[in-house]
Amino acid sequence: MNKGKVYLVGAGPGDPKLITVHGMECIKKADVIAYDRLINKELLNYAKETAELIYCGKLPGKHALIQEQIHELLVEKANEGKVVTRLKGGDPCVFGRVGEEAEILAEHDIPFEIVPGVTSGIAAPAYAGIPVTHRDHAGSFTIVTGHGRKEKGQDFINWKALAEGSDTIAFYMGIGNLKNICSELITHGKSPDTHAAVIEWGTTPRQRTVTGTLETIEKMVEEAAISHPSMVIVGEVVQLREKIRWFDKKEEVLA
Repeated sequence: MNKGKVYLVGAGPGDPKLITVHGMECIKKADVIAYDRLINKELLNYAKETAELIYCGKLPGKHALIQEQIHELLVEKANEGKVVTRLKGGDPCVFGRVGEEAEILAEHDIPFEIVPGVTSGIAAPAYAGIPVTHRDHAGSFTIVTGHGRKEKGQDFINWKALAEGSDTIAFYMGIGNLKNICSELITHGKSPDTHAAVIEWGTTPRQRTVTGTLETIEKMVEEAAISHPSMVIVGEVVQLREKIRWFDKKEEVLA
């Protein structure tokens, strides 16, 4: 039997309209869709009636399938000659473990494609009225993981370079580490008055945003009971939100 093919697809940040044309094509032709927790489930309505839908979601400390099992699943289904769409939230190359999955597929000589998606580090602040770059406020933009791999005690962040060298910083998966993020940035040179925002469930009707400073944002997040999934945005562009918060105003009109 000929081997199938695996498409490693970014589903976008939550709003189903933000998936790419190529991403939608991969959903429609798939024999198997292995999907993550943060994809919008409306996208699965476009799958073939005969498609096998397999949930591979991960909550902090609770995984439906561990990463090694996902690897085995992709190889197994492709070796059965099936078209497999691995559907991931946001962009698969931005903390989506696509590199690990692509490596496994390459090692097994399984054809695959990586299909980029809209990443939440840009889309969530955009929906909150926060452009990550702006000629008057930010000429640089940095994407950072909010935590390393706990089992390996890893912290890849060069806090000094980050604090001194980046105008806008987007922390993924950082809500549980917010206190440390703010503390490290201040310790390494960011002003405590630097603007900061936390955006929960960005680009979806559940989106909520709180803004403050590195000194105040942790308390504000706690008071608003903001939880994951959330993006942490640090930089002076945050102050633009009050002027251009288009999505919040749209939701207010609809309500």
